[in-house]
Amino acid sequence: MYMHIHRYTINFTPAEEGGYTVTVPALPGCITEGDTYEEAISNAKEAIQAYIESLEKDNLPVPDEISEVIEIAA
Repeated sequence: MYMHIHRYTINFTPAEEGGYTVTVPALPGCITEGDTYEEAISNAKEAIQAYIESLEKDNLPVPDEISEVIEIAA
């Protein structure tokens, strides 16, 4: 069985009450948190997997990370 590997940027924001809030810009609404950096990463992986599984269950496309390329003349 073919397995596609997805790579996503995750953003960490320190939470006021401690720990981190994590968002995944390529997956709208994919947000999680963790009391430590390590827990936040682990929870982000689980949230991304659940998000992808939900899309697949509903026969919706799974977005890939799109990096914007900016060209600058020097």
